[in-house]
Amino acid sequence: MSDRPADQFFDAAIGLLQRVRDEESSAIEEAGTLLADTVAAGGRLFAFGAGHSSLAAQDVVYRAGGLAVMNLLAVPGVVGVDVMPATLGSALERVDGLAAAVLDSSPLRAGDVLIIVSLSGRNALPVEMAMNARALGVRVIGVTSVAYAAETKSRHSSGTFLKDHCDLVLDSKIAVGDAELTLDTVPAPFAPASTVVTTALLQAVVATAAAALADRGIEPPLLRSGNVDGGHDWNARVLVQYRDRIFYRS
Repeated sequence: MSDRPADQFFDAAIGLLQRVRDEESSAIEEAGTLLADTVAAGGRLFAFGAGHSSLAAQDVVYRAGGLAVMNLLAVPGVVGVDVMPATLGSALERVDGLAAAVLDSSPLRAGDVLIIVSLSGRNALPVEMAMNARALGVRVIGVTSVAYAAETKSRHSSGTFLKDHCDLVLDSKIAVGDAELTLDTVPAPFAPASTVVTTALLQAVVATAAAALADRGIEPPLLRSGNVDGGHDWNARVLVQYRDRIFYRS
């Protein structure tokens, strides 16, 4: 085994990806089928994540090779780390009632699907987002590390985690703390892999959904790269065809 930190990180990430592929294959298939069912029935798809968890949610929205009808459910102040100070985003994740306010002003409706990405699944925002979305008749797919529910305490008043309020759960297998490497000379664990793994997990779900739609004789509403010949014309057609299910152009 190499003693180079870069090699060790790649090995750790590859190992996690292999675990997810092997252990979550049924859940991935089920999640992809749910997306396909929703698209075929005229429903809409949404993805949400807070902080760095939002990176995986953003990766499946308006993406070449991705589903045009996947929309980002944005919560001001928690999408990525662009809020100043960055610590405010972490604080907002723990605010009770924020999820309800966001959903009340969102286009989500019964029959839609909401993917909620939260590594720990312990904060009020993802927990309440899942609870309130399901109360609206929205199907919820949670993407989280189930280990947190066993090794940490919930920050929601109910004592529950995101995983407790989902129709489907995809376990990213990330260890508590999200740091894959340690060295005697470094005082804290380092090298997080959650973004690599969670992003791959969601792309696997989208790939499953696209193939499932094609198997039913339905052309999946995929976007193409604008940097290939004909890409803009292709996307213009898809965006018009599915304009009633696309909210990132408003």
